[in-house]
Amino acid sequence: MRCEYEDGLKVDYSGSLHIKQGSDIDVYMKDGLIPANIKSELNEATRNFSCEEMRKVAKTVTDTVGKRACIH
Repeated sequence: MRCEYEDGLKVDYSGSLHIKQGSDIDVYMKDGLIPANIKSELNEATRNFSCEEMRKVAKTVTDTVGKRACIH
């Protein structure tokens, strides 16, 4: 699932997770290394086709790991 927002935030979840917003945010988490609670929320947002839910998950991730992270 891919979501793009008016403020430039892009969230791409297709197994792996990539969150990007210009040069401010760049987070990548490889599939298999995404924490279970985050993966559960991502899957729920995908099932609901909800970019609003996806944005909330992206905020949780950046609040947890920071605005720049590469977990692979």
